[in-house]
Amino acid sequence: MHRIAVIGSGYVGLVTGACLAELGNSVTCVDVDEARIARLNSGRMPIYEPGLSELVERNRAAGRLDFSADVAAGLRQREIIFIAVGTPTAEDGTLDVNAVRAAAAAIGRALDGPKIVVNKSTVPVETAGLVSAIIEETKAADFAVTVASNPEFLREGSAVADFMKPDRIIIGTSDARAEAALRELYKPLDARIIVVDERTAELIKLAANAFLALKLSYINEIANICDQIGADVESIVTGIGSDARIGESYLRAGLGFGGSCIPKDVRALCELAAAHGISARVLGAAIEVNREQVGRALARISDALHGLRDRHIALLGLAFKPDTDDVRESQAVALAGALLAAGARVRVHDPAAMERARALLGDRVEYAASWQDAVRSADAAVVATDWNEYKQLDFAVMRERMRGRVVVDARNIYEPHQIAAEGFTYVGIGRGRREPLDTKDASLVKSETPRASP
Repeated sequence: MHRIAVIGSGYVGLVTGACLAELGNSVTCVDVDEARIARLNSGRMPIYEPGLSELVERNRAAGRLDFSADVAAGLRQREIIFIAVGTPTAEDGTLDVNAVRAAAAAIGRALDGPKIVVNKSTVPVETAGLVSAIIEETKAADFAVTVASNPEFLREGSAVADFMKPDRIIIGTSDARAEAALRELYKPLDARIIVVDERTAELIKLAANAFLALKLSYINEIANICDQIGADVESIVTGIGSDARIGESYLRAGLGFGGSCIPKDVRALCELAAAHGISARVLGAAIEVNREQVGRALARISDALHGLRDRHIALLGLAFKPDTDDVRESQAVALAGALLAAGARVRVHDPAAMERARALLGDRVEYAASWQDAVRSADAAVVATDWNEYKQLDFAVMRERMRGRVVVDARNIYEPHQIAAEGFTYVGIGRGRREPLDTKDASLVKSETPRASP
C-alpha cells in the first residue's frame, strides 16, 4: 500500500485518486476549491462521469479515500504526490501552468520527507524541470524530491475504465527509485509500461491528442467532399478503416472535436513548434478544418429549411461528447450560438450538461426537460451530441409534436433511409447531397486505367 496525495479534484484528479484507492492505496485528494471539497465530503459529485460516484463512495466507506481543502496537511506523510490540476489555454495558445506552479510551491512548503512528485496534468515540455526547480526554491526542509511525468489518457465518459484497463502507461523519469515505485504502483493493472525521459513523456501526451485531432479533421474534410459529390462517408470509413494501417477509431465525421484536452493540446503543440522555429502546418490545418465545421453544419441546416430566421430549432445535445457534462469548447454549444446569430429560435436538451451549458448560453435559448419537450413545434431537430438516448428517438412522437419534418444528424447516428422511411428529410454530415449527381458533368466523370496499389 502506498500513501498518496493528489492535488486537484477535477476530472483527472478525482478519477486518479478514486482509482488508486481502488487498487488498495491510501489516497487524499486535496484542492483549494473549498466548495468542491465540501461537496465531495457530503457525498455529492462535482462532475458527471459514469461509474465514478460508486467508486468514490466505496473507497470512502473503506477508509482508503478522503478529501481535504487543507493542502499542506493533505500532503504531509505522503510518499507519492500527483499533480492533477487544470492547465487551460492561455491567450497566446500555450498551456497556462500557474496552477502547476502553485501546486509545486505547496509541495515545497509542506515537505516533510523524501517525495516522488508526479505530473499528471497535461503540461508543456520541460514542466518536470520547472516543478523540480520550484520545489527546490520553496522547500522547508532538505529532503530529496524526484519529479516524474505520468501523462493521463482518460477519455471523459469512460475515464474509470481507461484508468483501470489502460492500453499503456507512460512513465517519464531518469530516476531508478521513482521508476521502481511507479512500476509497483501500477503493477495491479497488468498493463504495458513504457519508460522514457521526462520531456519525451510530456511530448507523448500532446502528440497523441494531436494525432486524434488529425484523424477527426481528416474524415470531416472527406465528409465535406462527400456532400458535394454524393458519396457516403460512413461507407468510406468502413472501406478505409478495414486497412490495419488506418483503423476506424476516431474516423467519426460530425461537428468536430471539442472538450478540455484535444483542442488545447493541438494548439499547445503548434505553439511549441513555433517557439522552436517549426511551422506545424498539418496541425494548423486540423484546427482550421475543425473551426469551419460548425459553419458547414449551419449551412446544411439553413439549406434544408430555406433560411433560419424565426425558424424553431430543437438542439439535442450540448456536451462535447456523450456520457459527460463537460461543455468546454463544445461544438454543440458553438452550433447553438451560430443558430441564434442566424436568427433562429433554439430550444435545447441534454441528459447531463444543461446547467453547465446555461452558464455559456444564458437565457438566449429555451431549456427543455426532455427531448420530447425540446422538439415541440420545431421546424427541425438537430442531434448535436450522440447520447444513446438520442439513438432511440420515437419518430411517431416527433411527427406528432414537430411542426417541420427535418432531422439533422450532426453526429451520423442514423441511416438516411431509416429517417426517410419515417417521413422526415434527412440531413447528415458527409452522407451525400439530396439531389442526384449530374453524370453529364464531364469534370466529375473520369475514365482512367486503374493503377496498382502502392
